[in-house]
Amino acid sequence: MSISGDDRHFLFLQGPHGWFFNRLATMLRASGARVWRVGFNQGDAAFWRDKAHYIPFTRPQEDWADFLRETLERHAITDIALYGDIRPIHAQAIAIAREQGLTVHVFEEGYLRPYWITYERGGANGNSALMEITLPQMRRALKKYDLELPDPPAHWGDMRQHIFYGAIYHFCVLALNWRYRAFRPHRDLSVAQEFALYLKRLWLMPLHSLKRRIATWRVRNGGFPYHLVLLQLEHDSSFRAHSPFASQTEFLERVFAGFAQGAARHHHLVIKAHPLEDGRAPLRQTIRRLTARHGLAGRVHFLRGGKLAQLLNHARSAVTVNSTAAQQVLWRGMPLKIFGRAVYDKPEFVSDQPLEAFFARPDRPDARAYRDYRHFLLETSQVPGGYYSLGGRRQLMRHLVDMMLAPHDPYTALMRGDATPRQQLRMVR
Repeated sequence: MSISGDDRHFLFLQGPHGWFFNRLATMLRASGARVWRVGFNQGDAAFWRDKAHYIPFTRPQEDWADFLRETLERHAITDIALYGDIRPIHAQAIAIAREQGLTVHVFEEGYLRPYWITYERGGANGNSALMEITLPQMRRALKKYDLELPDPPAHWGDMRQHIFYGAIYHFCVLALNWRYRAFRPHRDLSVAQEFALYLKRLWLMPLHSLKRRIATWRVRNGGFPYHLVLLQLEHDSSFRAHSPFASQTEFLERVFAGFAQGAARHHHLVIKAHPLEDGRAPLRQTIRRLTARHGLAGRVHFLRGGKLAQLLNHARSAVTVNSTAAQQVLWRGMPLKIFGRAVYDKPEFVSDQPLEAFFARPDRPDARAYRDYRHFLLETSQVPGGYYSLGGRRQLMRHLVDMMLAPHDPYTALMRGDATPRQQLRMVR
């Protein structure tokens, strides 16, 4: 029987900045499904062309649960789609959807980014079904198919488009949001502050790129052993919801103390900021203070974003809270220490050593185990493409609608043995 969207009624909530949700809705309608979108601000409205199926939420946020229940009943909704499961309106929507037995489609940035995005049902990151699936279960599922491990595409990435659409989105909210006066952003900063940070980041990209290249060159050519610290955005949902730390400062304090006590005195510490780091967290000041406190002058290096591969090729180990960048660490067979809940937190390849012992003599991961884990992800929740570029969205549409209309989530389908394994395409632009 062919896959059909007949009798499926989708309600989209907030999605990635840009045209991804609009494009996905068009494809779902082509399958026979009906699609509505709830908009919470003018940024949501700006990237949704089908105004006949746009539902503005202009009431106070305290009314959201009642409004959602009314909307679900009025349109006989069967499925809810959203980007990120932590922001308050989405967490509340997921709880209501579970009460009513609806299917929840969750999109996230790729666990194996930047070449893939993540599609799951019910939750993502620390709430993902992956948290409960063991490596032996993954291996049994993969044995049912004769599959080759897909390679990354030859060229991919849409960071500039990501920043560009983010700036447009926040401009719409800042300047054109008169209809949504009750709107409250899910982050701590105001919309004006968010917009200013996006503009600043766009403006300073050339300067930051030059400084980053110089700093990376110094590390790669310094001739010293080093350990890599992978920072995340302090306002990132995975960091805030699935981390034991309230701030990056707390995390860095723990890392510096462990490094000072455990690492050999000729080893260095390289701290890499997230590529979208915008300066809202006082990272440079914190690093200077901790360097002086622990007597590590000349042994600490800070890099603002950039390509991770160039640093990983020569690093001894890596430490993070729960960054998805850790997947690249494990792919190279490097020792990894984490502190938060993460979908890759499996005993086969993540160290359980105390941090001081890890910096002194880190345990290596089981590279074969991680290869099987990665293969499982690529055949299930990791979809080739990207949210922000035109080419990336086109690539996603080759897979996503079929996955959303399938009776089972990607993990269950593969483990049941009734999935049609997806061909991970090599994409060239």
